[in-house]
Amino acid sequence: MRKAPGKNRATSVKAKHHSNLTFRMNVLFFAIFLVFSMLIFRLGYMQIVKGEDYVRDLERKEEVAVNTSVPRGRMYDRYGRILVDNQPENAITYTKMPATTTEEMLDIAEKLAKLIEQPTNRVTLRDKQDFWIIKNHDAAYAKVTEAEKKKINAQENVQTSQINAQIDKLVRERITNEELLQLTEKDLEVLAIYREMVSGYNLSPQIIKSENVSAEEFARVSERLTQLPGVNTTTDWKRLKLSTLGILGRTTVPTKGIPKEKLNYYLARDYSRNDRVGESYIEAQYEDLLQGQKSVVKNITNKKGQVVDTVTTFEGEPGKDLKLTIDSELQLETEKIVERELLKLKSQGGSYLLDRAFLVMMDPNTGDILSMVGKKIEKNPETGKYEVVDYSYGNFTTAYEAGSAVKAATLLTGYNQGVVSMGTTMVDEPIELAGTKAKTSIFNRGGYIQMDDLTALERSSNVYMFKIAMLINGTPYSYKMPLRLKDDTFPKMRNNYAQFGLGVKTGIDLPNEFSGVEGPSGPTMGGKTLDLAIGQYDTYTPLQLAQYISTVANGGYRIKPHVVKEVREPSNDGQQLGQLVTEIGPTILNRIDNPTEEIDYVKKGLRRVYTGSQGTARGAFANAPYTAAGKTGTAQVVYYGPLKEYYGTDTLSFTHVGFAPYENPEIAYAVVIPWATTNTGAHLTNNNVIARESVDKYFELKAKYEAEKVTDSNVKQPILPAITEDKISEDEQK
Repeated sequence: MRKAPGKNRATSVKAKHHSNLTFRMNVLFFAIFLVFSMLIFRLGYMQIVKGEDYVRDLERKEEVAVNTSVPRGRMYDRYGRILVDNQPENAITYTKMPATTTEEMLDIAEKLAKLIEQPTNRVTLRDKQDFWIIKNHDAAYAKVTEAEKKKINAQENVQTSQINAQIDKLVRERITNEELLQLTEKDLEVLAIYREMVSGYNLSPQIIKSENVSAEEFARVSERLTQLPGVNTTTDWKRLKLSTLGILGRTTVPTKGIPKEKLNYYLARDYSRNDRVGESYIEAQYEDLLQGQKSVVKNITNKKGQVVDTVTTFEGEPGKDLKLTIDSELQLETEKIVERELLKLKSQGGSYLLDRAFLVMMDPNTGDILSMVGKKIEKNPETGKYEVVDYSYGNFTTAYEAGSAVKAATLLTGYNQGVVSMGTTMVDEPIELAGTKAKTSIFNRGGYIQMDDLTALERSSNVYMFKIAMLINGTPYSYKMPLRLKDDTFPKMRNNYAQFGLGVKTGIDLPNEFSGVEGPSGPTMGGKTLDLAIGQYDTYTPLQLAQYISTVANGGYRIKPHVVKEVREPSNDGQQLGQLVTEIGPTILNRIDNPTEEIDYVKKGLRRVYTGSQGTARGAFANAPYTAAGKTGTAQVVYYGPLKEYYGTDTLSFTHVGFAPYENPEIAYAVVIPWATTNTGAHLTNNNVIARESVDKYFELKAKYEAEKVTDSNVKQPILPAITEDKISEDEQK
């Protein structure tokens, strides 16, 4: 029996409807599953992957680094003697909240003016104009007519802030001197306080007064802090140098703050505009370590977003301490030696161009700078009298012709280029090239003297070095020959000198290092090549000379000089240096291309300079109680110093390089006395005296330290007092 067609059709429709509903529900549930899966995945991603980033972002918005004037890192010499310290002083600060109004700040400034004496010498004309506008708002803006305002507002593509600035500019221009004179002395004192209050950022304490805050002022303000919202009494730290050594550098004072040329650099690193920052040399070079870390506070806000409280989340940290390579006692004693000889030379005739002298002493094995002396005679602009000032930074920022002191480098260059070898003999004779005057050695103006390379060093033969230069050019000397240079002669010689550190930066950890000046070169500059070979063409810094002789002394390794030996945590007890963070060891920049036997052979020649019967430094070093070796130098130069009216004057400069002990060098040293005399026939030995007495002092102090058990250990080292009575505060530094 067949089923009724109507019933089968109804059942089919119902089944189809049920099937569609099931499919739709499955799709819906699957979609819901996908949405929840995506939400769970997103939440997991935000919590696990991005969680820390969001926390940091929240902290950046809620937590603010504030200027709490943490102590800057100290500086010590290699034996723990204090060189740069911090002096605490009372300070009055003001912290502006985001909701603080101008009227509220002026009210606080007026109250403070009754409690403290605020100097007004830093108040500018612009400050007075702005203050007059605040005090006389309606009268001030009445100076700009409605027509003028309408014209300014009618400008296209000009922001509101720019429009207001243009109106304010017109107002300031129309404020008369008579109106500014209406500001009383009391108004100016209020203004002096107010300008400091508005000079910083919200939530960043600004120093209102930190210099000469009397105990009475400090107490008066402290008693009334509840009446002075945002004002606080605290301790500031003033930089105090206990040495006149210029390479220590200086910092800015809070009243100056960050130098304009570096403002963006420091602001990007969370500095405040009135932060004390390193301005020169070590203070600037190691700013990141010395500065320390400010405290961090979190703002507590109410429902309206107003700051109701601040909570300190990080107390801040003092800056790291620096232990220098300098021996401050050796520095002091060698300064006395250099200053004495400089003044002695200055008292002689023909010394009117002389104004400076230098000495660098370093460890040739580590690059430690033990002493860096620079003395300069300057006229005091206040007294009008001449005085000797520190010019230690001149050792790496100024350069001079070094004379015969570079002849060891010339000889080793000759070996390296294969034009002479150990023991090569040549004739010292007048060199006469086509169209030039005769060029001779000082000790031989007209004869013919056969000599080997070591004798050439001992007697300081110019001619031997001239002939090396001509052989490098591929043109052996003959009488009246023309000397046309090949393209690679100057580069060959300079590249070899650079291996020793001559004519290139030494790499010292101080800013503004100068590499010296290279004279012009070309095919027709043959005579200048000869001058280059005896150190009378290109210029070198005293520090380059010290690095050069160190390279010879240590067997051919050019070591990077440095003035910071260790970085340490601040001292916990004021008795011992803090924990060692970083020790700065030797850095080898390169090794010269000469084998050890050639270097040792040249060192024998340098030893003969001190002890040989014809050695140019025999008079100073022959009787020394230690072994040493070195080379003297006299450069005949044309003056191009600070006195422009004497440009072109012929002068003599004197130099000296050396190392000791000869067998196992501990020190290398360089002396430079530029423009010592205009008497070009003079034979002065002050350079040798400085070298000898400085080396004597080194060994004398070494024995003293051993007897007194003074050590430069990097484990535990006591803090020792400064060896001088010098006290130079940051606002006294020039």
